[in-house]
Amino acid sequence: MTPGAFAVVATTREVLDAPGLGPHLLAPWELRRLAAIRVPARADDVLAARLLLRLCAARATGRPPAATGLAQRCPDCGRSGHGRPHLPAHPGLGVSVSHADGLVAAAAAPGPVGVDVEPAARRPGPLPVLRRVLPGPDLHEALAAPDPGLALLRAWVRSEARFKVGRPPPEDVLLKEWTDHRRAAVVAVATAAEAGAGAGAGAVTAGPVLLPPSALLGGPAPAGGP
Repeated sequence: MTPGAFAVVATTREVLDAPGLGPHLLAPWELRRLAAIRVPARADDVLAARLLLRLCAARATGRPPAATGLAQRCPDCGRSGHGRPHLPAHPGLGVSVSHADGLVAAAAAPGPVGVDVEPAARRPGPLPVLRRVLPGPDLHEALAAPDPGLALLRAWVRSEARFKVGRPPPEDVLLKEWTDHRRAAVVAVATAAEAGAGAGAGAVTAGPVLLPPSALLGGPAPAGGP
């Protein structure tokens, strides 16, 4: 069992090529959703993300990946099978997942957590959409940066990670962001902090740690970081 918040970023192929992983670990409702995806590359991303999420839940709970009891529930309609993933048998443990164009990320934490990953070459937009999604200070800072496109992407993943945490006040969210150069990915992880922690919503603080894929998938850790 791993205490504290952590996240893992991998390529879809890294996950699908790992021994012992496959659709047999998914629940029937997950398999039905997977079968409905008509684009093979997207189906691979979804499968890899679900598997990586199970590995994160297994590491956090000490349970085998097939026995983590992952479920999903929509906070808006109250129905199961979609929405935020959760662990009914571990209500104090938060989990989150993300996937995008051959990249997957998952996270676990002792409390609400959100993770988001995007290819480093992606550039979000258009500007009217960004104005609706990004906090004003983040948007203005990104537009004034030497590379506004990259700065907007980083602001985007931070915003998505914060959104997935739920609805705590911004001052009660700890946020950490990484660039995974090996996988050309930008990832952000947000966790709900204890009241009074004093960490700003946009701050890069100590908190969640980024584990190498080898920590969950097995195999040697590559040189040069995760």
